[in-house]
Amino acid sequence: MIQPNADALSVSHKVLRLLITLNWLFGAAILVLLVWTFAAAEFVARALGTDDSPRALLGMRLIMVVGVACTPIANAIFSRLLWIVETVRAGDPFVTENAARLQTIAWSVLALELARFLIVGIANSVSTAARPIHIDLNLSVTPWLAVLLLFVLARVFDHGARMREDLAGTV
Repeated sequence: MIQPNADALSVSHKVLRLLITLNWLFGAAILVLLVWTFAAAEFVARALGTDDSPRALLGMRLIMVVGVACTPIANAIFSRLLWIVETVRAGDPFVTENAARLQTIAWSVLALELARFLIVGIANSVSTAARPIHIDLNLSVTPWLAVLLLFVLARVFDHGARMREDLAGTV
């Protein structure tokens, strides 16, 4: 079956493969930097200008830990999207597996949004007048609406897939 949006699906597939690779590379880079802050603590503290503020270095390390922890969460989003794109390319997107994938994506987006709050909290807790760390919260309703939309779409996909299975069983 020829897909009317085959080019868009092909581009989406390539972009998601690239994002998966970049996500793991950036996660590994953050992990290397985190390890380096322990292996060469004095050098890193001097280079960052935090040699007189161990709290700032601790805060940076905690933010790196959150970054490393978010790598598999982002991978869950990208890989599930890739699998959904592959089912669309195959001409059969309304399957129960895609409903589960959308639900996983929703939980993952929620986790990333909560991680953002954690990073802002860490930054604010170690920020001082002498060494300010400027990470703004920038509250937006968009990610929260995206989470709700993803949960609703997951239910729609699940319901549609079950209806289709019931219909196939009656024919």
